[in-house]
Amino acid sequence: MEAMYLLEMRQIDKQFPGVHALDHVNFRVRAGEIHALMGENGAGKSTLMKILTGLYRKDTGEIILDGQQVSFNSPLEAQRAGISTIYQEINLIPYLSIAENIHLGREPMNRTGIDWKQVNQRAERILREMGVEADVTQPLCSYGTAVQQMVAIARAISVQAKLIVMDEPTSSLDEKEVEILFRQMRKLREKGIAIIFISHRLDEVFEICDTVTILKDGKLVSESPAAELSKLELVSRMIGRDATDVLRRKNGVYQGTGGVPVLEAHGITDKEKLRGVSLRIRQGEIVGLAGLLGAGRTELAKVIFGDNPDYTGTLAVNGQEVRWKAPRDAIAKGFAYCSEDRKAEGIFSHMSVRENMTMAILPRIARRGLVNVGRQKDIVDRYIKSLSIKTPGQEQLIRNLSGGNQQKVLLARWLCMEPRLIILDEPTRGIDIGAKAEIEALIQDIAGQGISVLLISSELEELVRNCHRVIVIRDGKNIGELESDMLSEGNIMRTIAQDILQEGGACI
Repeated sequence: MEAMYLLEMRQIDKQFPGVHALDHVNFRVRAGEIHALMGENGAGKSTLMKILTGLYRKDTGEIILDGQQVSFNSPLEAQRAGISTIYQEINLIPYLSIAENIHLGREPMNRTGIDWKQVNQRAERILREMGVEADVTQPLCSYGTAVQQMVAIARAISVQAKLIVMDEPTSSLDEKEVEILFRQMRKLREKGIAIIFISHRLDEVFEICDTVTILKDGKLVSESPAAELSKLELVSRMIGRDATDVLRRKNGVYQGTGGVPVLEAHGITDKEKLRGVSLRIRQGEIVGLAGLLGAGRTELAKVIFGDNPDYTGTLAVNGQEVRWKAPRDAIAKGFAYCSEDRKAEGIFSHMSVRENMTMAILPRIARRGLVNVGRQKDIVDRYIKSLSIKTPGQEQLIRNLSGGNQQKVLLARWLCMEPRLIILDEPTRGIDIGAKAEIEALIQDIAGQGISVLLISSELEELVRNCHRVIVIRDGKNIGELESDMLSEGNIMRTIAQDILQEGGACI
């Protein structure tokens, strides 16, 4: 006998001006099930979840939760009915304590008001069970993104929800923290709690999910047990074509001539993370930088780009030692940097595609303080076409583009500067599989043009698929280097594990 569904969304239809966002979609989730909701950006996943949680009103259709027809007017109503949501972008109050964030709006009371002792004790217990070490009395903003994400998860768990929606919950977590999250998810499943899991990381979907529902262009494509799908089948259904090329590996090994490296960094040390990191990158080479969260990858990138002049060690460009005082010095030497946080450090959200793309090149296309608008528009048109940027036009606000197309605009910003080296920090984070494939193809094309690439990614498969060589760092120091013929996810993880074991052995 088929199990009772905790949630059924039947024939959900939603239209916006000019867009049929959801076309009579059916979606159902059993109690005690981890259910993946998959699809490219624009497939309708977010719209469907916003209708479920009361942010949007459906045009037609019905929602059945725990056997009762419901229609929520706000997320608060949905939460009271037992639906909790964890967003990719942390939606907490940074200057309140961790304990206050976990209990916000649901604080236990005593005769004099809020029972702060109980608030803190409950928060400590929840985080301890999750394997998170943090002082719950400290402001949330005093901890990094990973801890903040775990606090958001702790809040959702503490609500005692029937159904938890997790939208890219692992995007800011390292391998160990993902394991902790998955352990909690399995515990919730055992308690009969349903989880809707939205992720662009395919390996995670196959590791943790029971069922996969796929949407494309606002329509239901399929619902299948995860065990009956291969990665190739899943991606093919998401993008609507054979995904063999999407999942391809790079072609061959690095074929450069060697010679003087475009960049050499030796013994880079700063006051916080870095403890003598060294690397070299040759012309047209894609070098990956691997390591757990907090290893010092981004910190090294910022030193190389001149964003942290307070370091010891040496940088050399084409064999000549340099010392940047600011990013403008690195840019003048042909260096470019796409930050991991494109919203905070990359895009200018209230500006157009044209303005964002040409921000760095303005001095080159201006004369006596006046921008040559005709030349500017020609440059933008060329890169919109060559990078296949999906936008209604140059004047479209960049914040209205998908994550993948925002990333393409940032790449175009630097490519029009004709750089010799480009640093890409998590370039595919938070974008769908189709856009990810396009970004990876662009990275290969960039290297093919003789531009060197330093690629930082938390997804080991992405490094293996794209890099000619990978440097592994831990706690701010080099622990290994893998050439193309030795590159594999297993070898990267073994390098990290061996260093951890050696450090543990040295302490005994």
